[in-house]
Amino acid sequence: MFPTYDVIVVGAGHAGCEAAHAAAKMGSTVLLCTMNMNTIAQMSCNPAMGGVAKGQIIREIDALGGMSGVISDKSMIQFRMLNRSKGPAMWSPRSQNDRMRFAEEWRLTLEATPGVDFWQEMITGLIVKDNRIQGVKTSLGLEIKSRSVVLTNGTFLNGIIHIGEKQIGGGRTGERAAKGITEELTALGFESGRMKTGTPPRVDGRSLNYGLMEVQEGDEFPEKFSYSPDTAPPSTQRNCWITYTNKDVHQALETGFDRSPMFNGRIQGLGPRYCPSIEDKINRFAERDRHQIFVEPEGWNTVEIYVNGFSTSLPEDIQYKALRKIQGFEQAKMFRPGYAIEYDFFPPTQLKQTLETKLVANLFFAGQINGTTGYEEAASQGLIAGMNAHNAVHEKEGLVLKRSEAYIGVLIDDLINKGTEEPYRMFTSRAEYRLLLRQDNADLRLTALGYEQGLATEKSFNLMKEKETKTRELINELEKLRFPPDTINPQLEALQTATIKENTTAAKLLKRPHIGIKELIKISPSPINEMIGNYPKTTLEQAEIQIKYQSYIEKERLMVEKMNHLENLSIPNHMDYAGIKALSAEGRQKLNRIKPATLGQASRISGVSPADMSILTIYLGR
Repeated sequence: MFPTYDVIVVGAGHAGCEAAHAAAKMGSTVLLCTMNMNTIAQMSCNPAMGGVAKGQIIREIDALGGMSGVISDKSMIQFRMLNRSKGPAMWSPRSQNDRMRFAEEWRLTLEATPGVDFWQEMITGLIVKDNRIQGVKTSLGLEIKSRSVVLTNGTFLNGIIHIGEKQIGGGRTGERAAKGITEELTALGFESGRMKTGTPPRVDGRSLNYGLMEVQEGDEFPEKFSYSPDTAPPSTQRNCWITYTNKDVHQALETGFDRSPMFNGRIQGLGPRYCPSIEDKINRFAERDRHQIFVEPEGWNTVEIYVNGFSTSLPEDIQYKALRKIQGFEQAKMFRPGYAIEYDFFPPTQLKQTLETKLVANLFFAGQINGTTGYEEAASQGLIAGMNAHNAVHEKEGLVLKRSEAYIGVLIDDLINKGTEEPYRMFTSRAEYRLLLRQDNADLRLTALGYEQGLATEKSFNLMKEKETKTRELINELEKLRFPPDTINPQLEALQTATIKENTTAAKLLKRPHIGIKELIKISPSPINEMIGNYPKTTLEQAEIQIKYQSYIEKERLMVEKMNHLENLSIPNHMDYAGIKALSAEGRQKLNRIKPATLGQASRISGVSPADMSILTIYLGR
């Protein structure tokens, strides 16, 4: 009934979709298995993509040849560039999306991708022989053979939904949990754990009084995620709104605390630290009188509203009573209650840098099975796992992104070296080289790599090279264009910046904090307008950033070069750390467990001290 596939992907969420698309585009035969083909690429929680650090990840996925950026653009109802008031390392694109259109675009994309087959059924087990994956087993008793498998099970592995005192087996509201895989993996020697996440109630937008809320519009000049010219920024946008909880809301919520699964011990898994439930917020931050609520439409035409900031697992009657005490929600009608969900995950220290498991060859994990939270984190892991599953079955070297190359590299490096005891979320603060890893230059960093791997298209590669060339040309022109003091000093005074005493280049002026391309036009409209008229907006922005932050960027690059010295010092896989008695007991234990590939990786393992690193360096030198 089935051929032997190169890659089987289990689960069709954000990770699974990227994995299936990437492997097939690179030339593998792929089977995408899902329990429900009508929920492919379902946005299980908020109808949004990107945000702080997450927007950078979407741009990186796009630069490598993935599809999350394109799909987000095609389903976008609002765009905002967050943190514009800060430096460019912090700028983060974010979109509101049409939930139904997002899922539809992903499904149509996969159906149009040669090499992708689909199968709707629960996968209950794995076929493993001599510590190598051979395929999967289904609930109907079918065995489907493959050369590699990517598990992207999301919250479905033994999932339990909590609403007050009610417990329902399920991986998502209205969908059953996946059984069997956890038990098989633990029998093979894998360590598993439990995590928890949650979602807020959805309400009828027709029942809300938006006049009592703060309107949150999209950017006046919206952008998009994908570098491809095949998508466009939204020509129209839908508003979101902001309102707040209050003391009455908090008191209403507290009346249900005795029935809360969070507080009475029924939920054992740890939840996301940076996205706590509303009951957790008012319990932990009792001194606060209010918490912000974002009121987000779920699409262009639907009246369903996502109540962002009100994630909860309290009983549905308590949710309803508390919701109606929020300003603007006095007459709110609830479509469905919020809930918490517990599910199995597998500590990611059991993975190689390629996301292949250490215990079973050609078996890859991606997404929430690795302890992460968020669509973007899942999608990026799915992309890398799909690419590396293809590479493994075609006997090619695995793709490993460095921390200095991508946020995706930081994410995976953190997971496999440090592990996580709570749902992992990406932040800009996790990246030590964040000035290099900006959202504006992801194509310059990664498109050539994606093209070499066979995923990014030649068209994308050529567009990147053109941007690179034009940016270099513009920087050269700005370094040559000179202004005499008597010509521009009056304009500099008007801008409240220091005047000049000798001829100064446009590039030197751009290094000033309050002068950008727009200000240069005010200083000298004629030559600047003539110069920049030949360049697109993305090139102008790129040139300005590279000039303004040149010294800081160079410092980070020097740091990268120093760190790369350690990254290039490989450690034999058969290294016996137990025999190095000078290492600390914790260092020996962690090194034996993780088995780092390089000294750089060893240095980032929690519990490996600087003294351990010195001893290891000397030992390897011998």
